[in-house]
Amino acid sequence: MKRLATVLIALGLGGCGGSGTEDLQAFVNETGRDMQGKIEPLPEVKVYEPFTYNAFDLPDPFKPRKLSSSGGGGAMQPDLTRPREPLETFSLETLKMVGVVSKKGAVHAVIKTPDSAVYHVTRGNYVGQNFGLITRIGDSEMTLREIVQDSAGDWSERISTLILQE
Repeated sequence: MKRLATVLIALGLGGCGGSGTEDLQAFVNETGRDMQGKIEPLPEVKVYEPFTYNAFDLPDPFKPRKLSSSGGGGAMQPDLTRPREPLETFSLETLKMVGVVSKKGAVHAVIKTPDSAVYHVTRGNYVGQNFGLITRIGDSEMTLREIVQDSAGDWSERISTLILQE
């Protein structure tokens, strides 16, 4: 009899209790019905192709190359053995032509250096760091023939002018 009473009590208690979550379960089912996740496919993996560097004999583009005096353009090459003149230590951009003077029929240009020293030069003198030979001195400008070396080692000629500074 005790057994029967225990079974009846258990069934009674089980029937009385409800979950009370039927409305919550219906809401979850209703909301999740039209929501479906879409996962994009993984991108295709490209096959790695190793690169073999074979340019060990070429010059390194990140190291400065030293220009050699034995480059091409021998006819245009300056005389590297002649003694240098004082104005060849200054770059042409730092020099100023401040006047023109005539002495005994020869025209001289007056050149001022960055350290305020003054030099008198005439046709045939050298000025600037690019072997600039003075070819003409006029009333308001001085013309130079410079010999410059490019990265390939070839010498070329260029004409430059220094204009009278007022």
